[in-house]
Amino acid sequence: MINRNFQKEMDSLISKLKAEDKVPTLMLHSCCAPCSSYVLEYLSEYFRIMVVYYNPNISKIEEYDLRLAEQKRLIEQMPFKNPVTLIAGEYNPLEFFEIAKGLEDCRERGKRCHRCYRLRLEYTAKLAKEKGTDYFATTLTLSPLKDAKVINEIGEELSKKYDTPYLASDFKKKEGYKRSLELSKEYNLYRQSFCGCIYSQREKNKKEDL
Repeated sequence: MINRNFQKEMDSLISKLKAEDKVPTLMLHSCCAPCSSYVLEYLSEYFRIMVVYYNPNISKIEEYDLRLAEQKRLIEQMPFKNPVTLIAGEYNPLEFFEIAKGLEDCRERGKRCHRCYRLRLEYTAKLAKEKGTDYFATTLTLSPLKDAKVINEIGEELSKKYDTPYLASDFKKKEGYKRSLELSKEYNLYRQSFCGCIYSQREKNKKEDL
């Protein structure tokens, strides 16, 4: 995994897909509408996408519902070359609190976050297997605060477990994160200031108090 360029790998795969007649299907985990904006703009050119919104790390139901509504609105309003649909996963924050046990005081990007990546990616991989999509992926690699290497390691491990191809990515490359900011402004998207979990919010509040 050392020194891999995930963006180049994706570009190579897309070049091969463009030469084929069939448009492949993709189960895409989305953490929020702002992060998905650029990813959907980019990948809907080459895939038929099922966006799965599954984020039990979000601690408050009001926050969860708001982000889900924004995801739905974005998909309804953005133009796409190929179809994009939405699957709303079950909201069960107890699943997140269970995997976070013993890691409550970890800093962001630490082991707690790695478990959270796995929780959401495994749900996506299972669903991709169940629905028979050609690939699964996640928008998580768009964020500068997320470790793309770790996310891709988990994705490729789950790909073997569920016998479903994983689309490795680093969506922040090619100014992907910058483009997501532009699209967020264009569609007037709600942009949260923390990942959604109570521990991330606590860390954010401590920094603001300094």
